[in-house]
Parts: sequence; C-alpha cells; structure tokens
Amino acid sequence: MLYHLYEMSHAALKPARAVAESVRYIVESPFNPLKHTPVGRHAAAACEVFERTTRRYDKPIFGLASTEIGNRRVAVREEVVWDRPFCKLIHFHRDLPMAERAQDPRVLLVAPMSGHFATLLRGTVEALLPSHEVYITDWQDARSVPLQAGRFALDDYIDYVREMLTLFKGDVHVFAVCQPAVPVMAAVSLMEEDGDPSVPLSMILAGGPIDTRVSPTAVNRVAVEHGVKWFESHVITAVPWPYKGAGRSVYPGFLQLSGFMSMNLDRHANAHKELFLHLIRGDGDSAEKHREFYDEYLAVMDLTSEFYLDTIDNVFVRHTLPKGEMTSRGRRVDPGKIHRTALMTIEGEKDDITGLGQCRAAHALCSGLPDERKLHVECAGVGHYGIFNGSRFRAEIAPRIAQFVRTFDPRAELIPARASSSRRQAPPAVGGYDPASVAFTFAPANDVGAEPISSRPLAGALRRETLATSIMINGVVCLHEQVGHDED
Repeated sequence: MLYHLYEMSHAALKPARAVAESVRYIVESPFNPLKHTPVGRHAAAACEVFERTTRRYDKPIFGLASTEIGNRRVAVREEVVWDRPFCKLIHFHRDLPMAERAQDPRVLLVAPMSGHFATLLRGTVEALLPSHEVYITDWQDARSVPLQAGRFALDDYIDYVREMLTLFKGDVHVFAVCQPAVPVMAAVSLMEEDGDPSVPLSMILAGGPIDTRVSPTAVNRVAVEHGVKWFESHVITAVPWPYKGAGRSVYPGFLQLSGFMSMNLDRHANAHKELFLHLIRGDGDSAEKHREFYDEYLAVMDLTSEFYLDTIDNVFVRHTLPKGEMTSRGRRVDPGKIHRTALMTIEGEKDDITGLGQCRAAHALCSGLPDERKLHVECAGVGHYGIFNGSRFRAEIAPRIAQFVRTFDPRAELIPARASSSRRQAPPAVGGYDPASVAFTFAPANDVGAEPISSRPLAGALRRETLATSIMINGVVCLHEQVGHDED
C-alpha cells in the first residue's frame, strides 16, 4: 500500500510539473521580453526548482567517453561482458592497442547494491581508468526485474561475485566499496577453501562494515535495538503495476532516499535555495553543479526484501562474519582460509557511517595471510564519501590503490608508471560547500570543519514523537520514519 500511495502522489503532481516546465520554457524564450526582468528570472527559477524537487529521476549514465593517459586523450566505451537478471558487468574499454591494454592490471569494482546506482562510483572509475582495465558491477533495480527471475538474497550476491571472478581466471584485483565488502570477502573465502584458481590477486575493501561491533555508529545501534522483524514489518512493500517487477517484495528506494535526506534536511533545503538564487543571478556554473549532483543523488533503486533483510541480519544484528558464524548455501564462511589474495583496507577518519575500525577488522579475520600481504590505510580528515570519490580520493587514495595493485600483480615489471588520475582540483562547491559532502554523512557537513560527532546528539534532528531508524548497508543509509505507531 505504501508504494501505491507514493505512485499516486507522484502521478497527481505530474500535471503541475508539466505546467511548471511549460511556464519556464515560455519565460526563458528569447522572444519573451520578460526573460531578462527580475519577474521573469524569479518565475523561471521557481518553476525549475519546483519541477526538480517533484520529478522522478531516471538511472544516470556514466558518461565517461574518454580518459587522459599521459598527454593523450583516449576514447572509452562501455561494453557488457556478463549479464544476469540482477546484475550486469560493464567493462570500460579504452581505445588502446591490445598489447598496451594488456600491460595494465584489471580491476573489478564491486559497486554497492544499496539504493543508488553504480554510477555513484563514476569518480572512482574515472580515477582508475588511466592506468587500469576497469570493470564494474551494474546492479539492477529490483522493480524492473520480473518475478520469473526468482529471488535475490545475500547468498545469490555471493554467487554472482564468484561467477564474475571466475571470468578473469585469477587475473584481477577486486575492489569492494562499502556494502559489498562482506559478500566479497565471503566469496573469496569460499574460493580459497575450494582451491579455486580464479581467486583474485588482491582484495581492496573501502569503508566496508566487516565488524559493526567496532566503533558502532547510530545506525549500527538502531539495527541491534529493533531487529530484523521490525524492519520486515515497517519498510518492506510490494512493487506496484505497471513495473516489470510488479508483485516483487522490495525495500523501496524512495523510502531510503527520503529518510536519508531527512538526516540533513536543512542542508538539502539550503542547497535548493542556493540553486534558486544562482538561477536568478545567472550563475550557470554553480547551478549546473547542483543539477549534476542531485540528478545522481535523487536517482534511486529498489532492493529485494530478502537481500536487504539478510544484510541487516548477518551484518548489523548477528555479526555472523566476525563471529565465524556466517554461512552461504549451508557452508561456513571462513576468512582464515584466504592465503593467496592480498588484502588492503581503507577507512576515513571522519566516517560516521562505517565506524573507524569496522573495515580494518578484516585483517584479524584473514589469519592465513602473512602481514606482508596486508595493508591498512586510514585517511585523515576524510568522511565516508571521500574514501571512494572526490579530490582527496584522486590525489591520495587512488595512487595508494594503484601501488598496492602493482605490488601484487605478476606483470609488475611490465606495468608502465602512469598517474592514477589527472590530479584535477575539486570543482567549486555549490553554495559554499560540496553537496556530496553532506549527502553521505550524519554530520552537518563532511570535511568542512563540522563539530565532532561525539558532541552532536542524533536526537537534535529528531523529535521525540518521531521514530527514526537508520540502517547502513553501504555508504548509503536507509531510514524509515514513523510518527507514533502509524506508517508514513
């Protein structure tokens, strides 16, 4: 019923959006004398802000048509090399001679399946492209997958990762960002136990919730307090007609997005106010930056209920992996079996979504790996978003990843020394701050001098009569608000 109400409200606003778009086009017409008047600029700006805040955002595109290698610009095209109902594997094919491409290490970037599309890692891909053959998991929106495709649970996720790794026959480095850290570690553990020759050369985990008992965040504590049953009864609903996945039980993306935005509602409201002012002033660059970010951030996907609930149960409630109790298809997952795949973990000092130490816990679990095959990187002053995107990632983290990959690649002597990224300066922030910096944190602002988390009560943004429940299954947080005992 909740999903149906959302669809009805969206449909009800469609005529108003159409009117707003029409008015904006009329006012901004070069033949309209009001275009350059204060009245015309205010009207056009108001119409655009209204349309953008009420529209449904489609799945974004990567849009990486080229990359810079040395002093040359090289064309890039996307090609699907593996296809399953819930995921496609995309290869960013660089227009280079085969011999030259073969010199670069291959990286399988496992994107989070957590509400946003894989394009959230566009910056990660862009930074790695100059010196790597990059592949990325393109997880599909559950509402677009027909019921005939069957269920998709955490075990299926692990199976998918194993299948993809097998494609590379052992010649790949797997890079899991946030949520996939647990299933990727599980897949590699099982492959090692089986003596599979296709185990990856190295495993890089960035901000992954390996052991959420370490430095528990607000979202971790809420999961333990409420348990799986609460989430099953409050945030799970069925996909309505006419979507292809009609009838499928899902955790809707719109619930996650609305809840997550409410954690920093004042900042998001201020960003749209700034957009309005930029449009009035004719500041096209700042307005475009706002559009680019929110086109990505507001595009969300549904998750299958079984995957969502499995993740909450295993990762946040029962902590099965660090306790040695995790199973997949009835088999115990033992990271201690990993002895061939090198391990690198990355954490951000200011990460208040995946607590400091949660990802580093992977080192203790991989007891079969010698210390010389392990590396931990803690990034000072960096929040959750910054460990996989942005200027700090390009300038500091991506080069460390490239060096680690080359250390454990058998072709190390053949790999040319190339910059991992173009080292471009971060673009100016909208309204005095980067919207991405506040979109993936509970802090008022990330990496811009916010007060310490410990001195910032979560209840400051939540009234007593509002029950706000947040569960992180990656760098994106899902939050469901309930007033009293009635569902929204």
